This record gives sequence, C-alpha cells and structure tokens, in this order.
Amino acid sequence: MKVAFVLGTSTGGIARHVRMLASGCAARGVRAEVFGPAQTDRDFGFGAGSRDLAAGRVGFTAVDIADRPRVARDLRAIARLRHLLRAWRPDVAHAHGLRAGALSAIAAAFIRPTVHDVKPALIVTVHNAPPADGMTGAVYRVLELIVARNADSVLCASADLEDRMRAAGARRVGRAVVPAPVVSSAPDVSAETRAAIRAELGARPGQPVVLAVGRLAAQKGFGFLLDAAASWGDIRPLLVIAGEGPLASELGSRAALLPVPVRFLGRRSDVPALLAAADVFVLPSVWEGQALVLQEALRAGVAIVATRVGGNPELTGPDAAILVPPGDARRLADAVRTVVGDPALAAGLRQAAADRAHGLPGEDQAVAATLAEYRHVTGNRETLRGVPPELHNEA
Repeated sequence: MKVAFVLGTSTGGIARHVRMLASGCAARGVRAEVFGPAQTDRDFGFGAGSRDLAAGRVGFTAVDIADRPRVARDLRAIARLRHLLRAWRPDVAHAHGLRAGALSAIAAAFIRPTVHDVKPALIVTVHNAPPADGMTGAVYRVLELIVARNADSVLCASADLEDRMRAAGARRVGRAVVPAPVVSSAPDVSAETRAAIRAELGARPGQPVVLAVGRLAAQKGFGFLLDAAASWGDIRPLLVIAGEGPLASELGSRAALLPVPVRFLGRRSDVPALLAAADVFVLPSVWEGQALVLQEALRAGVAIVATRVGGNPELTGPDAAILVPPGDARRLADAVRTVVGDPALAAGLRQAAADRAHGLPGEDQAVAATLAEYRHVTGNRETLRGVPPELHNEA
C-alpha cells in the first residue's frame, strides 16, 4: 500500500500527528510520502530527521499550503498536488485539516483513472472546528462542504466535529485517534526536584503555581485566562504560560497590569517536568479536539481546570478535571481558586487524572486504527484494477 499524507502550515499537534502516522505506517511496511510546506518539514523533521527516510520508506515533498485562504497560492497548491498524486499514484491520500482536505479533493477531482490505476481514496482528518464568523468563517464553511461531499472517509477529533461533518453531507464519518506522544523518560519528580523546578520558574516557597501551555493564539483562550487572573489577588499564585504565537506581545502587555505575577516561558521541550511542578494546570481554550497537552496533563497526574469544549469532556471524563464554560473568566477564576484552596479536592483531581491516563490511546493504537480505515476505504479498489474507467461505477 502507498499513502500520501497532505498537511498545511502547522506549528504543533497536527504536524506531530502526521509525522507519527507516517513513521508508524512505514514501520509496518506501508510506503509513505508527506506533501506539505517546506517550513513544516524544517520545524518537525519529516525529511532528514526521519529514521525511516534512510530506509527509503518515508519521503517529504514541499507543497505550499498556507494557513489561510490565498487564491493564487491555493491554485498553485492544487496544481502541484494534482501533479504529485498523478505521478506517485498512492492508494490513499490522507489530508489533515479542512484546507488541506479541500485542496486535495479538488486536485484529485482532476485525476482520471486509468485501466491499471484507480484514483486514490481520499481520507480527511478534521482536527479543529472552523472559524464561526466573518469572511474567513464563510470560506471555511465552503471548505467543509467540499470535504464532506468528496472524501471517502472523514475522521474527526471530537464528537461535535462528527456531527458537523454528517450535517454537511459526509457519507462516512468516524473518530480520529490522536494520542499525545508518550515520553518514556517522563520524570518521576521528587520533592527536591519539584522545588528546584518551581524555584527556577520564580515561585516563592508555598506559592501556588498555575500552569498553562499552548500556542498564543485566539483559539487557546489565554485572554480569558488573564481576565481570570485579575481576580486572584487573594491567593497570589504564580501564573506560568509556556508557548509562543501571534498574541505574545499583546498578552505580555496585559499581563504586566495584573495584580499577580505572570511568567511567559516561550516554547518549551520539558512540558512533562513543568506539569509535574505545577499545582494546577489550566486549559482555557475556546475550542479543542483531542488536546495533546490535556493528555499530557492527565499522564502527569496534575489537578486540571479546563473548558467544556470539543473533545475535552471525553478526555477527562466526569472526575479528572473541573470543566467550565468557554470564555467565562469568572467561572475559570473561581475554579482555580477552589482547587488552590482545597487540598482534598486537588488530591482527588490528581488521582482521577492519573487513573484516567491509563485509558488514553497510544501511538500503536492510532496507527492500527488508521491502517484499518485505509483497508476499509480501499477494499473495493483492488477489484477495480483492470476494469475500464467507464465501468468503475458499475463494478
């Protein structure tokens, strides 16, 4: 089997997920090629950084798929995808995200099957909800319809996305398995090590540490987190935010006016250690799918406060987090204050998180589920090989 993975500009979870799937497929004897932006390759090492590339089983080919609609660039991306798919003839084109999915669908529509090669099956994984308002929202609703009407299978990161794609007319909808990478060397943090990490962060002895991790962008809700922190003068925590993104300057300016200290760490590679040192982990997102950092927080056994959006309730279950409505700074503030002020509640949340972590999916499960979907959508493709293209529908 040959699989072409298609993705657009990515700074985090989607690119890591595609890299994991491509490597996992290659390890199981599937020929894999990744089509995506050159910058994504440089950031995540699909090419020279992949041990599977040396064996000739995973490759990367640059395709300029931008992070937002650009007519001229999108037309060039469609033409390039059409050329690459025609030349490589994968059995499956697996696109990630609505933009990559829609561009792949349009490109595939211009590929005519031959006597010996049918068109590739198209699978699209939808990782995020489309913007709700404005011109961008209207464009993404069109992309959503293109994906729904043309994909052989649509895999979704959460139940609400499944409902959206079914309503848009998708004929086969399922759940994507998107696991956070398991860190084999995850720290078993002693009291001394935890104290050292907290001191490095600038926390005073006994001062609560509230941690948030994510891209500094509107979807992640860090503005609401700062609004919540404005009322934490009574508990005086240290708020630590790890991540980078377009709102870094704006959030930094707002944080400087707060009555509690806020430390921005930028991008960090030691998130498990940060989680182990925190008293509370907060995920204030406006929307999430299967949030990788939330899975990491469950594995770290930290007390969690998160928004009740997307796939968050499914990941945490009823006991492993306090869930609050998105955009409600007062409820978010009250939840954090409650956890900090109630040691018994915090201990219960930590234990429930650790218990919940045992049931999280792993990378082997994700790859196996994805390969099963490939086999399903290509099940009748072998019977079509050798059948004239004009008779494919009858076959």
